[in-house]
Amino acid sequence: MSSALQDIRRITHLAAPVLVGQLAVIAFGVIDTIMSGRASATDLAAVGLGGSIYVTVYVSLMGVLQALAPVAGQLYGANRSAEIGAEVRQAAWLGVALAIPGMLLLLFPAPLLEFAKAPPELVEKASHYLHIGAYGLPAALGFRIYMALNNALSRPVMVTVLQIAGLALKIPLNAWFIEGGYGLAPMGGPGCALASTLISWIWFLSGLAILLRGAAYRSLEIFTRWEWPRWDRIQPLLRLGLPMGLTYLIEITSFTLMSIFITRMGTDTLAGHQIIANLSAVAYMMPLSLSIATSTLVAQSIGARDMAAARRIGWRGIRLGAGLALLTGTLLWLLREPLLHAYVSDPAVIAKALPLMLFVAFYQAFDAVQVMSAFILRAYKIALIPTLIYAGSLWGVGLGGGYVMGFGLIDALPAFTRGASGFWLANSISLAIAGTLLVRYFMRVSRVG
Repeated sequence: MSSALQDIRRITHLAAPVLVGQLAVIAFGVIDTIMSGRASATDLAAVGLGGSIYVTVYVSLMGVLQALAPVAGQLYGANRSAEIGAEVRQAAWLGVALAIPGMLLLLFPAPLLEFAKAPPELVEKASHYLHIGAYGLPAALGFRIYMALNNALSRPVMVTVLQIAGLALKIPLNAWFIEGGYGLAPMGGPGCALASTLISWIWFLSGLAILLRGAAYRSLEIFTRWEWPRWDRIQPLLRLGLPMGLTYLIEITSFTLMSIFITRMGTDTLAGHQIIANLSAVAYMMPLSLSIATSTLVAQSIGARDMAAARRIGWRGIRLGAGLALLTGTLLWLLREPLLHAYVSDPAVIAKALPLMLFVAFYQAFDAVQVMSAFILRAYKIALIPTLIYAGSLWGVGLGGGYVMGFGLIDALPAFTRGASGFWLANSISLAIAGTLLVRYFMRVSRVG
């Protein structure tokens, strides 16, 4: 078997269970969208708005904890497993510290909802959604530590099994909480948050039990001693994790703020945008899974001081991700109408969503290249420069350009760039810019000899 095929096989072997698990998680959002949409357009819009705010808070904090993955991956590649346990303990303390401000933001979301200028009926439901989600945030962050560790050790199946089990619980719990029954009053859209919160705690407690009792984790010595927070170990995690968290914040707010701005265009437009955002998130799981797998192998190669292998695996991962993303974009375009009708039956919402399908199909390759490159750079423990690239492209070009086009601030621009289409067009251009710059930076830092 050739070297290229061996590398691709290693990447796909790790990426496959990650993809299954990520699809299970993203299915939460799809299920929430479909089930709340069947309840009412207001419930769908409230879940879209509340979910966007929750995901912004969670993903930003989770990004800081994700620093454990390259650190543990390099230690594993260097055969220094006993040191991984100390990193996990400090990551746990960091997770506790991050959960506190995150919960406060979700429990008191009035400033964020006021900024969105949402109608009163959306504010009430979205606030209820966020209040419930706040109590699941600590468990969600704790489970993220478990995920980062297992991915670094090339053991993604231990995460995937729990994610699939959570998906099996999601639909019946959603149905119960949204529609009511068995002594519970109907909750509508906020019922989706209660189902997700319960599942987050199940995931966290199950992951903790696996780490505590699993024979495969004993060499890590996670629970052999009690350890208070140590700045000398937390500081390196923060040095890498803070720019990573900021990168996640920039990336997710490019969509969250898009949703907030589109809220001003009406409930049907927001609902249509929410469906397209869900489809985009589902498609993103493929390159994300390949990114996690590729960065794991790159970090392990760096830990083993095989820099040539790290560069080679990184390049092959980028090419594989871009090729598969082109196929995904083509399928999305060809199946656009059946996909939209699977989400919602309201003709007004479908009419708003249909023109946006072009942009989702168009930017898949750009999205794949940028996420692959960013994750590979994190394996090299490089996060600051990618953060600056994201800020300029996604915030500057994506959000800034989207605001200008979406609200028609320049009369000379064609009509198709106005409304939600303007935001999606600018976002596509920003991803192309980010992908190009990140690949060029990877070429520079990975140069051998």
